[in-house]
Amino acid sequence: MKNIVHKWSQISLVKRILLGIIIGILFALTIPEATSWVSIFGSLFVGALKAVAPVLVLFLVMNAISSHKSGKKTNMKFILVLYAIGTVLAGVVGVVASFLFPVTLTLTSGAEEVAPPEGIMQVIQTLLYSIVDNPISAILNANYLGILAWAIVFGFALKKAADSTKTMIANFSDAISNIVKWVIELAPFGIMGLVFDAIYTNGLGSLVEYGQLLVLLLGSMFFVALVVNPLITLVFTRQNPYPLVLRTLRESGITAFFTRSSAANIPVNLTLCEKLGLDEDTYSVSIPLGATINMAGAAVTISVLTLATANTLGIEVDLWTAVILVVLSAVSAAGASGVAGGSLLLIPLACSLFGISNDIAMQVVGVGFIIGVLQDSCETALNSSSDVLFTATADIANKRSQG
Repeated sequence: MKNIVHKWSQISLVKRILLGIIIGILFALTIPEATSWVSIFGSLFVGALKAVAPVLVLFLVMNAISSHKSGKKTNMKFILVLYAIGTVLAGVVGVVASFLFPVTLTLTSGAEEVAPPEGIMQVIQTLLYSIVDNPISAILNANYLGILAWAIVFGFALKKAADSTKTMIANFSDAISNIVKWVIELAPFGIMGLVFDAIYTNGLGSLVEYGQLLVLLLGSMFFVALVVNPLITLVFTRQNPYPLVLRTLRESGITAFFTRSSAANIPVNLTLCEKLGLDEDTYSVSIPLGATINMAGAAVTISVLTLATANTLGIEVDLWTAVILVVLSAVSAAGASGVAGGSLLLIPLACSLFGISNDIAMQVVGVGFIIGVLQDSCETALNSSSDVLFTATADIANKRSQG
């Protein structure tokens, strides 16, 4: 048995995940009645990732700050700039694509019971209230802004603590990191269950009616992932960006696609950063922060669906309104993780820019939920993989400037 486990662990994790995808598809097509025992693997995997991520973030950030030596530089300011550039440019791509390939919607219902934010101030208020959340409540509810805020406060408070205290925190951090590695080793089985459940529950038939909208959304996201983000990396690193881009998509984007949760993908991204040899003081903060505010995929979703609604209603959109939409999409996307329901619930906020009523806007949210099986998966894959990409870009650019 040990030999089998050893040989299994010797195979590349990506290859094992691809095998899990294939098995999940085969099971869904051949034994759909097995839903209860196959899909549970996916639920357990996502549950384990979500359970360990808040504690991991708390101790990693607390350890990084408390043990940080004065005078040692991190790249956080640079990474924040990259996050902002990436999100704004994603909004631009969504708007330009919508002008080049306009689509209209067959509006539906089904989202009226969900309450969207009433304005940009409510989004900002939600973010601020998240920061000052009770630390225990923040961990229980996976409120990563609150967890980050308390981890930073505790980290600075412990900077003058005894070395034995700092060592204990470091040991806790290492122990939780090891638990994460054990969970990630189970990814092939978890992905198998998630793929099975997605095909069994949703199928692909429900997506046919919205094919044109999906092509526009996914095409925009792929353009950001394979053209815009590599260009940003090229500008700042002055080297071929595609080996790094493809690796982040392969080792971060695939798991994010199936878990559909940036928070659940935090442990995966932290492990990838470690493999890439990045500065732990930097990535232990930038990765959980990126899962909260680096939302290029959300910016694409908000801008594309908003303009599709405007097209459906015959509303003319001028250049300056489009520019405002880009900014609004980027700012709203950064607040998406602080609003229940993610990026789709920020569509009514963007629609209000064109005077579109909340009733119609919420029908568009309903459309978003229908296509969410692919839209949300690709959006999360783009968001999460770019967290690692921009963290690595800042690290490479910093080493290049020093060398």
